[in-house]
Amino acid sequence: MTRVLVVDDQEMIRVGLKAVLGSFPDLEVVAEAPDGLAVLSMLDGLEVDVVLMDIRMPGIDGVEATRRIRSQVAAADLPIVVLTTFDQDENVLAALRAGANGFLNKGVGPQELAAGIREVVAGGGALSAAAAAALIGHVAKEPPPAPVDPAMVARFDALTPREREIVAAIASGLTNDEIAARLFLSPFTVKTHANRSMMKLGARDRAQLVVFAYQAGLAG
Repeated sequence: MTRVLVVDDQEMIRVGLKAVLGSFPDLEVVAEAPDGLAVLSMLDGLEVDVVLMDIRMPGIDGVEATRRIRSQVAAADLPIVVLTTFDQDENVLAALRAGANGFLNKGVGPQELAAGIREVVAGGGALSAAAAAALIGHVAKEPPPAPVDPAMVARFDALTPREREIVAAIASGLTNDEIAARLFLSPFTVKTHANRSMMKLGARDRAQLVVFAYQAGLAG
């Protein structure tokens, strides 16, 4: 059973998430917090596997709460999924920089939400389509520095230098054709390297590959 802590300042949202997640036999909301400060005080002694974190909250917001949690608990020990209606690029980047494992829009369906939680608990990352588009769109214009997760860095050791180069280019927002032109390769070869990288890293799609690259410090 995956134990979930829901952090949101709106009681109706917390109630709704508890009902939705409770419909899955492997997920259970074991605690709720109304703001970022509350969750910091609750974590000591609380047995929880993943945190669903809202961004816009009174006191300290979800990004700052995530940053403070990360100063005490590693991403591998307590995954954090930012769940919000605000999926503009600056929010996605701020959440990932703070140490979030994933970023999902509140508009996602129950199945995608459950899948995202399972993914981060298994050691992966999760991005909704809207968040992925915002992230890639931003880094294409202005690649930012990324937080480094040592566990994710170790996973990237399985990649060849060429695969790492291509993953970094993907995380910078380049298409297969653009990468091919830059590296003097065919688009098919780029796609093959990207697919092999996803297989080695356990990334289910290109968006998740971008998240992994950020967590490993390859982006930017």
